[in-house]
Amino acid sequence: MKEKVICGIQQVGIGVEELLAPWKWYHTVLGFEMKIFDDEGVAERMLPYTGGKPQPRRAILAFNPRGGGGFEVWQPKGRKVKYPERPLQLGDYGINICKIKAKDVDKSYAHLKNNGATILSEVCSSPFGFKHFYFKDPWNNIFEVEQNNYAFIDEDKTNGGVNGVVIGVKDMEKSIEFYGKLLDYDTVVGDVTGTFDELGNINGGKDEYRRVMLKRSKPIQGPLSDMMGDSHIELIQCRDAACHVQDNQDAACHVRTGTLENRYWGDPGYIHLCFDVRNMDCIKEAAEALGHPFVCDGGRDFDMGDANGHFTYVEDPNGTLIEFVETFKVPVMKKFGIYLNLGNRDDYKPLPKFMTKAMRFSKVKVENIK
Repeated sequence: MKEKVICGIQQVGIGVEELLAPWKWYHTVLGFEMKIFDDEGVAERMLPYTGGKPQPRRAILAFNPRGGGGFEVWQPKGRKVKYPERPLQLGDYGINICKIKAKDVDKSYAHLKNNGATILSEVCSSPFGFKHFYFKDPWNNIFEVEQNNYAFIDEDKTNGGVNGVVIGVKDMEKSIEFYGKLLDYDTVVGDVTGTFDELGNINGGKDEYRRVMLKRSKPIQGPLSDMMGDSHIELIQCRDAACHVQDNQDAACHVRTGTLENRYWGDPGYIHLCFDVRNMDCIKEAAEALGHPFVCDGGRDFDMGDANGHFTYVEDPNGTLIEFVETFKVPVMKKFGIYLNLGNRDDYKPLPKFMTKAMRFSKVKVENIK
């Protein structure tokens, strides 16, 4: 009998106004050199989040060879993007921070400090027991570098791929239930409340927060799971009740709102968290049973140029967009017509390493980015 399989975090979507400069920075500074697809077309199946009409776009999916989730860098085209009406602040409902892996956190800190990142904290021990620090890229996206020795391809890079995200929530208990039951992040690593010096340079970071770290009790599984590795999700909730009252007039209170409030999906910032999955029908059944039905369904015929699969979306209890992708085909060496076909693969077993490590041939040189 088939069942839902959550293989891991495939990617975090990052909306940008102009694609080339961020893509080059993520390539050269963060090591996201493996380009899985580069597709220019029209987003026709996300109408509830694109103003009710198809929107032209260009999207690139890139991975770091050391392993972890990727970045889907997403540029709307044919319209003027909309930035947040006010600067985003910690605890806003949605993806606040993208976590990335690093074998040597101190080395990563020095590298980023010398390559255009805005450092937001010193290297320190997190409340959950590992070394980390925060930085901001040149487009105001906040990242957290975390100690993690996982290596898909053991290259000498200062960091790896996506290790998880920090998601702002309004109702912590509902969010814990959602991520535990639907996405299998069912183990509480830590649950802490207070003010945190490490967050002090992030907008809103001096307020009091409850922070809950979740991980999976199941091992990583699925055809591409070795490429993505393990991950965790941190939920963060502002503890000041007034922060959740939209009409609050107290200037001292930082009211929390959605990160995409009054904007379209694809506008600048973090736009979605995507999971690689197997057995989409089982995902749908589980989501509906939990009261979070699919809000978009791309169908099994969706093609992203060099790759294809079946994508769907749900909203978490706070409206954060969670994407599921059941991957059918990914390129290994496109110029030779070599692809990984995943349709008939075991739902649980990783592909042989010689097959997945062939993905290193998808690396592109920075001078070829255009």
